[in-house]
Amino acid sequence: MQAIVQERYGRPSRVLSIREVDPPTIGDDGVLVRVVASSLNAMDWHLVMGRPIAARATTGLARPKQAIPGTDLAGIVEAVGPAVTELAVGDHVFGGHDGAFAELVAGRARNFVSKPASLDFAAAAALPIAGVTALQAVRDHGQLVAGESVLILGAGGGVGSYAVQVAVADGGRVTAVTGPATLDLVAGLGAERVANRVEQDPLAGTERFDLVIDAGGFASNGQLTRLLTPRGRAVIVGAGSATSAGLIVHLLGARVRTRLGSRPIKNFIARLTREHLSALAALVEAGHLTPAIGVAVRLDEVPAQLDLLVDGRARGKTVVEISPA
Repeated sequence: MQAIVQERYGRPSRVLSIREVDPPTIGDDGVLVRVVASSLNAMDWHLVMGRPIAARATTGLARPKQAIPGTDLAGIVEAVGPAVTELAVGDHVFGGHDGAFAELVAGRARNFVSKPASLDFAAAAALPIAGVTALQAVRDHGQLVAGESVLILGAGGGVGSYAVQVAVADGGRVTAVTGPATLDLVAGLGAERVANRVEQDPLAGTERFDLVIDAGGFASNGQLTRLLTPRGRAVIVGAGSATSAGLIVHLLGARVRTRLGSRPIKNFIARLTREHLSALAALVEAGHLTPAIGVAVRLDEVPAQLDLLVDGRARGKTVVEISPA
């Protein structure tokens, strides 16, 4: 099968290549999925580049343990182990598992749920990581209550575009902030206001919000705190351009501020669960959530597209069309 392969850390276009590799196998509780489409996430380029360096303690010190990058996918079940009862051959599924930039992925039933019938495979592949991250940011960590004011920084990216839609669906009064290149994309997501960060920088303003979601992690803890109402809270998604030392300082600073009685700032790493994937599917079927897809590319274009993510030049979600449906 064809797959994107990585042998060392570095800029995606320099360390990734498309190759022919052996297909994966499954055990008694395994599921083999033919990947129709995948999508790119900020997490992908962080892992490819080995940043922050502290993360290499788990991903591999000298070289990545996982040779095939990618996590998001939507596809068709090709085979199931004898212990699997939740899924059957021929099922259309979406979810996440390591090695998604390939024609076949072997995972477990808990990694996948039924694809929403209203979405094609490309749109469904754009959901898992970014969608679950946004859902957990708004609901689990942000604990949004209907009627509250919400500021979403980085609304033009994958997580940000979903966070806007989830917050709107849950009754938030949303102000979405993005750059000039994605203003039109964000304008269609349902926010009460859409701000061009170049012309209307909320970090320099006086308006306060009940919930601030920093989709990208580029604002400082102090900047986020100044944006909050007395009962406000902030949720940080991602590490921005932080070094390992900078990320640690950022996380410790947020924790200290919270413990000292300052407005809470939370930073988290999303957990992909069947419960959250099913919740995303329900939002889609109810008409509350639509993937904001920027571009669809071939598998061999993944390295160059990940470079765009590194440089902050991606628009919405980038999907990868891998196999025919």
